Amino acid sequence: MPIKTDALIIRENNRIGENDRLITALTRERGVLQASVRGARKITSRSGSGTSLLTYSTLTLTEGKNKWIVTDAKPQRVFFELRNEMSKVALAQYFCELAGVLAPREEPAEEALRLLLNALHFLSEGGREAALLKVTVEQRLLRLAGYCPDLNGCAVCGRPEGGMFLQPLRGTLLCTDHGSPSMDTLPLTAGAVAAWRYLTAAPEDKLFSVKLSEESLQSLAAASEYFLLSCLGRGFNTLDFYNSVK
Repeated sequence: MPIKTDALIIRENNRIGENDRLITALTRERGVLQASVRGARKITSRSGSGTSLLTYSTLTLTEGKNKWIVTDAKPQRVFFELRNEMSKVALAQYFCELAGVLAPREEPAEEALRLLLNALHFLSEGGREAALLKVTVEQRLLRLAGYCPDLNGCAVCGRPEGGMFLQPLRGTLLCTDHGSPSMDTLPLTAGAVAAWRYLTAAPEDKLFSVKLSEESLQSLAAASEYFLLSCLGRGFNTLDFYNSVK
């Protein structure tokens, strides 16, 4: 039985047959799924524009033997603006790759979908700093997937305030009395600690309202990326590319 769902296209592969396309989509009702789009690259295709990368569409899907098949795709928004700036499209592709790893499969993923759509909107409009958008997406997707450091306070004395040191492999904090700069810790300003706590607990409609000093943003951005890579035990080609062009 066909299903209809809103979806963001987070990956496309056009090396499938002569005119077909294989996509990975972050869908509202079924999470991350793969689907084939027959004849998507034909000029006359009704599904071509709605199944291109970074397009938010309403998809009609039928279940095939091994994967879903897109029978119709109506684009709601295409984030064309991102393609005008290399660093923006690189960051958007990183968001998509990250969602492909962390978002759920075969179950609803509405919060993850809204997170990415909002992040891409702000990235397109230029209304938020790219580094802060990156941290927000990283930490919210990690939280949704069950990865969250203990941010309540120092793991030794429980002190909740002030600058801290993050132990990425343990996911814990140390205050300045019990931690020190080393290969195993990353410094966090008091503002970075407060912002991180906010990002893990804030309601969706307030999530993108964080404001930070440049020092605290740099501190949080470095710690967020390191913590994410430590949690997942892998790298991302899109992240490497973004870091090379930002």
